[in-house]
Amino acid sequence: MEWNIAQLEKTSADDGVITAHWRVSKTLEEHTASSYGTCSFTPDVESEGFIAYADLTEEVVIGWVQAELDVETIEAGLDSNLAALITPVTTYGMPWVATV
Repeated sequence: MEWNIAQLEKTSADDGVITAHWRVSKTLEEHTASSYGTCSFTPDVESEGFIAYADLTEEVVIGWVQAELDVETIEAGLDSNLAALITPVTTYGMPWVATV
């Protein structure tokens, strides 16, 4: 699984992150499944664990995001999507149109 942060939203007053836009993807063979979402936060500049925007790393924010989500369910969904791509239960087309 590959987790990424696509974008952050922060308050101008204290540079506290209020929203993280995240993406996770998994590739198997030539197929890729992905999911995208957001997590909201309420920054507290007075808290001991507050990290200023300029000092954040992607790894820190991924940790925040994963702490808010049901990571196992998201990853299971990606596995299910990959299985359906690799061995489709339905196919599409029209018998009178030649396939390439």
